[in-house]
Amino acid sequence: MFKNKVTVVTGGANGIGKCIADEFRKNGAKVCVIDKAEGDYFVGDICEKTVLEKFAEQVIAEHGHIDYLINNALPLMKGIDECSYEEFQYALSVGVTAPFYLSKLFAPYFNKYGSIINISSSRDRMSQPQTESYTAAKGGIAALTHALAISLAGKVRVNSISPGWIDTSYKVYEGPDAYQQPCGRVGNPLDIANMVLFLCSDNAGFITGENICIDGGMTKQMIYHGDNGWKFK
Repeated sequence: MFKNKVTVVTGGANGIGKCIADEFRKNGAKVCVIDKAEGDYFVGDICEKTVLEKFAEQVIAEHGHIDYLINNALPLMKGIDECSYEEFQYALSVGVTAPFYLSKLFAPYFNKYGSIINISSSRDRMSQPQTESYTAAKGGIAALTHALAISLAGKVRVNSISPGWIDTSYKVYEGPDAYQQPCGRVGNPLDIANMVLFLCSDNAGFITGENICIDGGMTKQMIYHGDNGWKFK
């Protein structure tokens, strides 16, 4: 299905991004990864405009086009008590500005039936204390998704995925950590990668502008103190 398709993955050296890149490779795609960590394609910090431009230039020089752009790179997570102005700006640069600018740089080079997948988070709709920089970035990329879907209508489909608790080490949890998710387990990177590949496939050809939350049902479960065994401490 993805033989010789050119796929760009940001933050693809580790974790969910690496799993996405590996799954595309297994299905025959040519994968171009950008990450701050050492990897097999391009090393650089996507908060920098010139890095994004050089990366996009290299991809197009080598392949002439792209088919899929996966904006996965992880923003900084700091809360209002400790997060500085500069750190908050950095989180938004990685989590919102870079996905926007890469979409803009690659827009003229997408093949027919191209697709952009933005990785948001279930934190785009719910929060823990002291997570403002990450949550703002993830909320921003979720909103950016439907805006891009309309601007690029007829050329590129744009969707986002909001993962819940994903353990990138594939650890199997038992007890409350597992059962607090209605599905009865913690997620792993393949849960996200499988949806990315589906959304890029022809099988998802009528889906654009959507956000799909993959969290084992956790955000759908209403919690009231004293009900169903839930206790607030």
